[in-house]
Amino acid sequence: MDSFGKLVRAVAAILCVLVTGTLGYHFLEDWTLLDGLYMTVITITTIGFKEVHDMGTSGEVFTMVIIVMGMGVVAYAMLTATRLVVEGEVTKILSRRRYMKTIERIRDHFIICGFGRMGSFVCGQLSERHVPFVVVENRPEVQDDAVQAGYLLVPGDATKEETLEAARIREARGLVALLDSDADNVYVVLSANRLNLNLEIIARAAEESAAEKLQWAGATRVISPYAIGGMRLVLSILKPKVMSFIEVAMDYRELGIDLGEVVVAETSAYAGKPLIHTGIRKELNLIIVSVIKADGRMVFNPGPETLIEARDTLIAMGERSSLQALEYRAGSPQEIS
Repeated sequence: MDSFGKLVRAVAAILCVLVTGTLGYHFLEDWTLLDGLYMTVITITTIGFKEVHDMGTSGEVFTMVIIVMGMGVVAYAMLTATRLVVEGEVTKILSRRRYMKTIERIRDHFIICGFGRMGSFVCGQLSERHVPFVVVENRPEVQDDAVQAGYLLVPGDATKEETLEAARIREARGLVALLDSDADNVYVVLSANRLNLNLEIIARAAEESAAEKLQWAGATRVISPYAIGGMRLVLSILKPKVMSFIEVAMDYRELGIDLGEVVVAETSAYAGKPLIHTGIRKELNLIIVSVIKADGRMVFNPGPETLIEARDTLIAMGERSSLQALEYRAGSPQEIS
């Protein structure tokens, strides 16, 4: 039985002693129930006040029984309560140490700044895809939610550089700024860009006017949830089938498919070949949605003669196992996510 269960039993035992003592004095000495309860309480707590009334032999013997029973039960309850508190604190300390050791070893991860509604959704998606990440949050009640979900947590203010350092920003792959305030997100982006120039930084902009400031601060990409939500709403009204397709593409659990991006390495067998000769469609059953050239130019719905070159990024759709195979064949060190 755990400590909490033992504590419940101890409290129940104390109540049983109180009831027994109260009824005993009531029937043996003809006292009122209140007098009996009062006498039982001062007896088992060894306070030492004088008896409420004079007692006969039966009352004295009964009092000795109550003392022995009561002191034992109270001592057991106090010991169990102390153990429950100590074990809880020790568990917290050990969990905190395990968290810190895990965070100290983490590499190539994302830092999620803010665990609100959007932050928790992002963490859930990353967790399902087994992408390593650390949550940075300064609100204690929200911190508990992140810990209960099993996520790595760095408690603190994401706008402070020491907090980002604790989240291993210099070893991170990317950072997502999802704080409630656009000003705070700008501050986070500035700090993150200063600590790691190679960091992929994605920031949320609540106001359209903040998007430019976030980009100026160093954000790689700026996302406006209201603009995206509005566009999805318009598509749902005007092109519901297109919207259904997009929802399936965004949620790989629907049909077991996912979208992936793969960078073609210099040594890849794909480099220098037309798309039709790579065998991506025939052998891996993948659809190449787009090819992003090294200079940023995008080739949407590439034709079979589209030349695949080193450092091109292939945007592909298909089963995750096939996307992983494409990653391997392209020779890129970046993971499918």
